Amino acid sequence: MTVSRREFITWTGAAATGAELAPGLRLIELADARALDQPATAANRWGLLIDPSKCAEGCSACVTACNTENGITKTGNPATDPQWIRTVKVEDPQTGYAEQLPVMCQHCAEPPCVDVCPTGASFKRIDGIVLVDKHICIGCRYCMMACPYKARSFIHEDITEHKTDVPRGKGTVESCTLCVQKVDRGDGATVCAEACAKEGHRAILFGDLKDSNSEIAKELAKYPTTELRADLNLNTGVRYRQA
Repeated sequence: MTVSRREFITWTGAAATGAELAPGLRLIELADARALDQPATAANRWGLLIDPSKCAEGCSACVTACNTENGITKTGNPATDPQWIRTVKVEDPQTGYAEQLPVMCQHCAEPPCVDVCPTGASFKRIDGIVLVDKHICIGCRYCMMACPYKARSFIHEDITEHKTDVPRGKGTVESCTLCVQKVDRGDGATVCAEACAKEGHRAILFGDLKDSNSEIAKELAKYPTTELRADLNLNTGVRYRQA
């Protein structure tokens, strides 16, 4: 039997962290096995449609809501504070046109973070949501270097207040989970989308990209959109409406 380098790394990583795994379960099978005991199906692909023209300058309601939902406490140090979602201002130097837009994990169909992870901690669920298994993340931060969107954060501080449905831990990497806990509950929206709608902007729309009857699919079919770094051909689950 021939074994690829990635399979070898995956298997040896599993051996090193065997105490964290169910008996008889190889790490290389973990992502597939996880999908079986979660309400996830390949019939769905969850994603976001963002309309920068509706994103109000100076508004940070989506960021605040994300921090509250996921138990993220800011220390005031931008170098070490986790950042699951951020707002950035982009400007056309030729025309001076500027707009603000939120940036988070883009939940790629071909995620670079998953490709470089030596333990399998970074994985993509069957419904397209990209996550990090905190039990087997070794904090190597290869995924942070591979992510072209700078969407991942390393936890430097002790986590003193945990939310039972949002696992976090010092020495591990984390990023936007597309509110997977809300998806699995059937809530129908992420907290960033809910907060944006509450502010009256509706710049963020959540839904099933595969459901032609969903609002997000209809909007994608009606208006031109783009991906951040479309040249990388990652097929992102987050799309941005073009003006």
